[in-house]
Amino acid sequence: MPELPDIVVYLECLQKRIQGKRLEKVRLLNPFLLRSVEPPLRAVEGKTVVGLRRLGKRIVFGFEGDLFLVLHLMIAGRLHWKPRGAKPPGKIGLSAFDFESGTLTLTEAGSKRRASLYVVRGEDGLAEHCRGGLEVLEADEAQFRAALVCENHTLKRSLTDPRLFSGIGNAYSDEILHRAKISPLVLTQKLSAAETGRLFEATKATLLDWTERLRKEAGDSFPEKVTAFRAGMAVHGRFGKPCPVCQTAVQRIVYADNETNYCPRCQTGGKVLADRSLSRLLKDDWPRSIEELEEQDRVGFGDGKVR
Repeated sequence: MPELPDIVVYLECLQKRIQGKRLEKVRLLNPFLLRSVEPPLRAVEGKTVVGLRRLGKRIVFGFEGDLFLVLHLMIAGRLHWKPRGAKPPGKIGLSAFDFESGTLTLTEAGSKRRASLYVVRGEDGLAEHCRGGLEVLEADEAQFRAALVCENHTLKRSLTDPRLFSGIGNAYSDEILHRAKISPLVLTQKLSAAETGRLFEATKATLLDWTERLRKEAGDSFPEKVTAFRAGMAVHGRFGKPCPVCQTAVQRIVYADNETNYCPRCQTGGKVLADRSLSRLLKDDWPRSIEELEEQDRVGFGDGKVR
């Protein structure tokens, strides 16, 4: 799912192309994309874009007449900038927004249609789509700690909760926790003041660093390689590969459709965290330390992955 750095770069690229431009027509190719009825979608046609903003992981298009389009890309939604009037790809194309400067198309890979589009009127209507999470880049450490400890959950769950923190998802939470050298399973109310400070700085640094990387990658072009798995990441999507800091094999915790990646040497004091499904399957054979993990590797697992 595109997170804060991806959304910021999308917005910057959109601003160069559609700010002050008129939206001539919206072509809705999949009716399930539109989740609102009033105001109607046609209400924004013929209106000029007066502003763009981020609302958590949502992209907000502001139009004259106090109208807004609120777009949530979810996991597989992606934006593409094309010449004016371009036709979206048939199978994955959801919509096309024809501006006087070009056409913005929306696609969604896979069979599930999770991306959503709302038309709302006024700031009050827009506020209904705000989950209330803290904007970490605009906050101080005291505000960060207050959001962190208001509920007692694991760090991974809290960082990715949009009610607590805005714009952080599965990918960047892994990178934040690795930079902070803290386990994803530590309970928020168990953190020391020093650990909280380290996590706060790691969160800001990770988000700013990746925003700048993606900004440079896009250059003057529109970002076409928006993905949760990037070569420069330390742990996310790197199960079994060496940690760039200590070379220990990156491990994972799998739950439902989500996967948490971490380094057992940098983050958990050498402990291999229990994966719910695999640890139940392997029981006593589940490696509980780096040493046991490496011993399994020596006797035949071969690639450093827990199987």
